Amino acid sequence: MNPIRILILIILFYILFRLLIGGKKRSAKKSPKGGQQTHDVLVEDPICKTCIPKKQAFVLSDNGESVYFCSAECRDKYQANKGE
Repeated sequence: MNPIRILILIILFYILFRLLIGGKKRSAKKSPKGGQQTHDVLVEDPICKTCIPKKQAFVLSDNGESVYFCSAECRDKYQANKGE
């Protein structure tokens, strides 16, 4: 075999190896928080029944329980209804 053919075969095997094995390494990467996947939980506003991400919600503590709202207006309506 000619040395150029051997070199071409080595390059082709290397490319095939990177395609088969390299893809597995990329999918095995850990997320930034120590391997835990982060998903934002949706919570429902008790006033307007809108689902919103928990991180963006307005939070009110009611008797030791957290209640989540889509806006300050809904939170204020909830507080006004609790007072009645």
